[in-house]
Amino acid sequence: MTKLVVLNLGKGNLKQGFATVTAQLYNYSNPIPIQFTGSLPAAPELIELYRRWQLLYLLLHEALFPGQRWHRNIASDAEIEIDTEDITNISSVEFSNLCNNLQDKINVWLKSELFRNIDQKLRTKLDPHEEIRVILETEDDQVRRLPWHLWNFFEDYQKAVFGLSAPEVDEVKLLHKPTRDKVRILAILGNSEGIDIQQDRAILEQLSATETVFLVEPQRSELDRWLWDKQGWDILFFAGHGSSQIDGEIGEIYINKTESLTIAQLKNGLKAAIARGLQLAIFNCCDGLGLVRELASLHIPQTIVMREAVPDRVAQEFLKHFLEAFANGESCHLAMREATEKLQGLESSFACASWLPVICQNPTAMSLVLNKVGSKPTSLHSRNIIGTIFKVSIATTALIMGLRSVGVLQSWELTAFDAMMRSRPDEGQDKRILVVTVTEADVRSQPAKERGGASLSDRALAQAVEKLEQFQPRVIGLDIYRENHVGAEYQNLSRLMQKSDRFFAICEVSEENKNSGVSPPPEVPKQNLGFSDVIPDSDGIIRRQILAMAPAFPCNTDKSFSFQLANRYLLDEGIQSKLTAEKNWHFGNVVLKNLEENSGGYYKIDNLGHQVLLNYRSSHQPATQVTLADVLNDKLTSDLVKNHIVLIGTTAESFHDYWSTPYSVSQSSYQQMPGVILQAHMVSQILSAVLDRRPLLWMLPKWGEFIWVWGCSLVGGIIVWQFQSWLKLGLTGVASICVLYGVSFGLLLQGAWIPLVPSVLVLIVNGTSIIIYTKFPTHKK
Repeated sequence: MTKLVVLNLGKGNLKQGFATVTAQLYNYSNPIPIQFTGSLPAAPELIELYRRWQLLYLLLHEALFPGQRWHRNIASDAEIEIDTEDITNISSVEFSNLCNNLQDKINVWLKSELFRNIDQKLRTKLDPHEEIRVILETEDDQVRRLPWHLWNFFEDYQKAVFGLSAPEVDEVKLLHKPTRDKVRILAILGNSEGIDIQQDRAILEQLSATETVFLVEPQRSELDRWLWDKQGWDILFFAGHGSSQIDGEIGEIYINKTESLTIAQLKNGLKAAIARGLQLAIFNCCDGLGLVRELASLHIPQTIVMREAVPDRVAQEFLKHFLEAFANGESCHLAMREATEKLQGLESSFACASWLPVICQNPTAMSLVLNKVGSKPTSLHSRNIIGTIFKVSIATTALIMGLRSVGVLQSWELTAFDAMMRSRPDEGQDKRILVVTVTEADVRSQPAKERGGASLSDRALAQAVEKLEQFQPRVIGLDIYRENHVGAEYQNLSRLMQKSDRFFAICEVSEENKNSGVSPPPEVPKQNLGFSDVIPDSDGIIRRQILAMAPAFPCNTDKSFSFQLANRYLLDEGIQSKLTAEKNWHFGNVVLKNLEENSGGYYKIDNLGHQVLLNYRSSHQPATQVTLADVLNDKLTSDLVKNHIVLIGTTAESFHDYWSTPYSVSQSSYQQMPGVILQAHMVSQILSAVLDRRPLLWMLPKWGEFIWVWGCSLVGGIIVWQFQSWLKLGLTGVASICVLYGVSFGLLLQGAWIPLVPSVLVLIVNGTSIIIYTKFPTHKK
């Protein structure tokens, strides 16, 4: 497993020390870093030692290889005084002693008490057998130039590799990059005066599965054109002369005998190449640290340069060893370490050869592997993103479902539920039911003295029942309260109400301190009574149907009016109702499962008795309707009444028997549903479920809802991961919500009430969280 250590020195320099040093340890199974803090003391002697080393390195190579051309002004670097005799008499032994002294001083500095906390914590947390990238972030150029690979830590951790980083880093925003089988390399062979770069070309040509374009001493326009190539490049290689300015801020490469270019002059072309997938730049030229600083500001994933002037042989051997290890499947960093260590074999002829290669790393990018170069680059976030999405999705799901469990989302969920209920296609009327409505006109047509304060007089009821009975209805249900005895002159009606097992009437259960209830008609026996009570939700809308509950005065029946009518109808079909051991009502093979107090989107509802969700019949009218006048004027036909359930109830607005339903856009009475029509919906729900296999409304168990919502949360995170463009992200997000609504709506048609609102919320929240994580990573400065 690969680990990443980002060592940030903060503000300071070698003369003053570094007061705040932080080390962030990234484990790729966890995107949140472990962080340690410490300090580093002032070490001005390192400045003098390195400058002396730098100058003597150049002088020694000048003395040993007078034919080698160096692109560096030695005099300008000599800011320390060195005796001329020392220069002329310098020996390899003396230079070796200087190297050892520099190494010792660096380790003394890094073993200081102030830095010990970081050193010890890293050694505690890291495994010597795992690949470790140690990346230094500092604005001090003198510290950047130090040979950090001499730190004893790298001796103890054989797979640890040191690299530099820019003070500010960001993840590369990639354009669409086509996948290909071959690695594309743009090789620039620049000014080769006094050096042999043909060997570099030969080494590159030996690489298999690559497509290399060689630009030999190109003009600036030609180089720029190739950098903009729409196919993109995986690796950029330069061999030739290079140099950095005295302050190390700016580097330049000599692309031909007359032109030298800085990175700034190639900025647009390089940015285009990076956006199209450029992952590695190798500058096999002298003094490349100035190039590193400018390239890092473009956020290129990896850059390899030489810290000082480099002899031909060293440059060629490094390239050969690096590419061999890289081609054999080693990561860029491990290939870098292997190639660097192999350069030690040249140090009898080329002192400090293994000190020269330096890698600069964008911390957000993974260490490159050659057999993955042709595919989309994997960044720190890309490698971590699956784990991050997984963890954040669980957190957001737990948060949203927690809010849901305490009722915060109930009103939103019920509103969404109503919207989907209204959107269902028309399913037609239930032909088993006839509704006889007592309209305002029917009420006015009856003598006020006869009907008293009721909507239906004894005479009108007797006439209506007589006319209905001649067509042999299966059940007659009177959805009008009648607390008084039938008049003596209507004995036939009284006898029918007492003796018929097909006539049912209503009463209302009392509620303590709220409602005294309504008594049933005196003539109707208890077994033919049904309570008319309904339970509105907190917003006043009827979404539930009560099947049965404990009897209460003055309505001493335990069955609802709709249950009684449906049960009587089904008895003639040979289907009896019974109560299961789980206390659910059972009709044939259909079980009407009781609602729990937190079913679906509900929070602590009053779930007294046996309640189910009411799956309203999606139709302008749930059943055929006729008025009382139609019945009395002999406008009925046998096909409307025979073997039907006939419901008689008032729709006159003056009697205020209206209820809000999911179909009521507002609470205005004209948009509410008459009580008798509501009863028709309830009767139809039972009949259709038992006889037509029409789905009842059901919900997933709580664990099932959590998994569903969690899945939607994962989708939100994955969408953000896959779509970097804000436009595409927005369009895909809207499309995802539409799809989610469509899926929820489709499932509702099959009876499933899926948690739509929590699903949309977690999709948005998790997606937003991943956007924040990817756009503003924790190690971004």
